[in-house]
Formats: sequence, structure tokens, C-alpha cells
Amino acid sequence: MGEISCSNGINNGNGVNGKIHPLTGYRKSCWYEEEIEENLRWSFALNSILHTAATQYQDIALLDTKPFGKALVIDGKLQSAEVDEFIYHECLVHPALLHHSYAKSIFIMGGGEGSTAREILRHKTIEKLVMCDIDEEVVEFCKSYLVVNREAFCDSRMELIINDARAELENRKERYDVIIGDLADPIEGGPCYKLYTKSFYELTVKPRLNHGGIFVTQAGPAGIFSHTEVFSCIYNTLRQVFKYVVPYSAHIPSFADTWGWVMASDSPLELSPEELDLRMKHRIKGENRYLDGKTFSSASTLSKAVRNSLDNETEVYTEGTARFIYGHGKHCQE
Repeated sequence: MGEISCSNGINNGNGVNGKIHPLTGYRKSCWYEEEIEENLRWSFALNSILHTAATQYQDIALLDTKPFGKALVIDGKLQSAEVDEFIYHECLVHPALLHHSYAKSIFIMGGGEGSTAREILRHKTIEKLVMCDIDEEVVEFCKSYLVVNREAFCDSRMELIINDARAELENRKERYDVIIGDLADPIEGGPCYKLYTKSFYELTVKPRLNHGGIFVTQAGPAGIFSHTEVFSCIYNTLRQVFKYVVPYSAHIPSFADTWGWVMASDSPLELSPEELDLRMKHRIKGENRYLDGKTFSSASTLSKAVRNSLDNETEVYTEGTARFIYGHGKHCQE
């Protein structure tokens, strides 16, 4: 659903006014525009289009944006922007690793960008990290263009696997202290929606967690209006599988919305802000830019409207009753 447009009305991608121009065409007045909902679009100015590619699974682009720096776009959906990706990745990684008593082994589903691995490898307790992404071209693309994560890809503690995360987890005998879902959003025709289902969580993820293990996943938009797309359903689905489930959210400027994550375990997920801060001090190399104990306490205190909605959610995510965020993946028509 993402488009590159120019001020003269010509669209570099899908074409406007009967004219079609390649996405890589460079114009000083180019804008990136993403259709968030049927009647709502989000756009920002570009310095240039750095690279585009079409893989077996997805269409990808790297844009140099004026407000947010380099931005990774997959299937027309902004995945990550240089200026504020630390908010998303600190929220995805650190709460789960810090709530675990001593996380040594981690499995990332997805994460081809490398930012999730980067944040995990800041933890001094980590001995083994497996990152499993289905799309080798996306991984190589990010290795080449996202310099900030190159050190993570070279870390000897990380094993990179190119495979479907479900198949990889099912075929592995190892168990992990934390499993992280850094997957693309569940969109119709996309490659990832089956990895948000109750059967996957129950039959594949949970059996691969050690005692006291924690699962955390990104869970889509979590704004006052947008949280009913998939966030509430993912939360309710995990409640059917795990004893303790914690939803939390944070505003990410480049996403033009509040974003959600859900953390789940059969062991209690209760740490005070002071305890979280103490664990951060002893376990993490360097300072977080966004997350500390008070910030997580705030992030996991959802608004009244969203709390009520999550409490009353009854739908469980299955392959037959899947919910999708607005947009279409590459294989929507297949």
C-alpha cells in the first residue's frame, strides 16, 4: 500500500495520470505515502530512494526520509526508521529478557533487519542467539544497508538460519529461555499471519520454552482506535495458552500510531520499576535510550478504553479466523 509520489502529480511506482515511472526514479520533491486505512494516509518527504528489490516473499525498499532517516519498507508497510527504531526494539527485547531470571538462550522469529539481535546481544547473560528469518534477500539487504547492525551479524553468539520459523522450531530439539516474535504484521497475502495463531503458540512455541521461559511478540497497532485490528485478538489468543500475559504499548512517531507488544509466560511477570532498573544496570551494556523501569510501568498501563476492549475480547486467532491489519501482501491473490 506504500507509494512514492512527486509534487507534479506523477507517482513513482503505481503510476498516476496514466504515466508509470520506476520506483527508483529520484526527484527532489518525492514523498512516501502509506495508506493506513481506507480513508487515512500518512506521508513524509524523501531525500532519495536508496534501493528497492522484490524477493520471493515480499517487496522491499530502503528510503532516505527527511524526518526519520533511513526507513525500511516491506510490502508497502513501514517496518523501521533510523530515528526511532530504538523505541520499538527496546520495547520488544528488554522487558522479556529482564523479567527472566537469567536469560542465556534466545530464539528470534524473523528479525532480518538485525536490530532485535543487536539489542539482545547487549545483555551480558546471553550465550546463544538463534535468528530465523524466512527471507534471505531481506537479511542480506539489511546487512548491506543498515550499518548500525553489522556488529550484531558478526557476533559469534548468533546463529543465523534462513527458514520458516515454524518449521525451524518444530525440527529443533533445543529449548530457549526467551522466544521473540519479530515478525512482519499479519496482512492478507503476507508470509507471517500463521505465526500468530493459537495452534502455533500452543503446539510449537510453548514446547520450545525452558521452565520459566518467556514468549514476546510484536502485536501490531495498539492505538485507541487501531488496537482492535489485531492487538486485542493476539492478546486474547495468548491468554488461552499461557498463565500470565502482559500487553504493553508505546508511541512510535514514524508509525503514526501507538504500537503494541504482548509478553507471555507460565511464570509470574511481576517486577517493580526499581527491580527492572537494577537488572538493567547489571545486565545490559550501555544505556537504553527509551526504556527504563518507570517507562515499562507506564507502557503496561493501558488506557481505560483499551483495557476494557482487551478484557472483553473473545476472538481467538486461528488460520481460519485470522484478522489482518489494513494492507495486502505480495501473494494476496495467489
